[in-house]
Amino acid sequence: MNPGLHLDLHVHSSYSPDSRLPLEAAVERLGPQGLNGFALTDHNTVAGHSALRALAERYPQYRFVPGIEVSTQDGHVLALGLGEVPPLHRPAAETVEWIEAHGGVAVPAHPARRSHGIGRRLAESLRVSALETVNGHNSELANARAAVIAARRTLGETGGSDAHDVAGVGRAYTVFPEGIESIDHLLEELRRRHTLSAGTSLRYGEMARLAIRTIALRASRGFRPL
Repeated sequence: MNPGLHLDLHVHSSYSPDSRLPLEAAVERLGPQGLNGFALTDHNTVAGHSALRALAERYPQYRFVPGIEVSTQDGHVLALGLGEVPPLHRPAAETVEWIEAHGGVAVPAHPARRSHGIGRRLAESLRVSALETVNGHNSELANARAAVIAARRTLGETGGSDAHDVAGVGRAYTVFPEGIESIDHLLEELRRRHTLSAGTSLRYGEMARLAIRTIALRASRGFRPL
């Protein structure tokens, strides 16, 4: 495992409409996975942030990053370090500007994924400091495409499991080679493009199982889009 601090920067909890992962269960996975913390990035909600703050008090050895996975007109964008939800379903460029203006860091989530990714054109042009280049729910090809774009643009890289259940936590993670002292320091390292990504992509059999789970979850919420 790479030296430095390892944080899973893309985790969904039971506060998200498509996840049933209790926050406590996510914390229990950190030690076994060799992680130093995670970012809570539920879809379009900060409902879990008060619980996240309570976890930070109970487990001072870990870092817990408030965040949101925001639905834009063009795809999903992670808003890290924010405590409020940006306006939804706006153009991705406008959402990125809003996030940055309010003190957060915008990272396009799984940009090369056909479903909910922003796509190559925007990944090549959006004014961001980093792209998510290892997503634990992505195929190896989709992650590789995102990594190529990040390298060409000399952007930072982030990794996140995109976990919706306990088994997924830590499947992918972000490496902060020099460590971090606070959430503000973490955000500054992202802005300075001082991060790396690591983890595991989905294999074909896993992709089939994920597709089945995704359909079941969509049915449970009446097929409402995220």
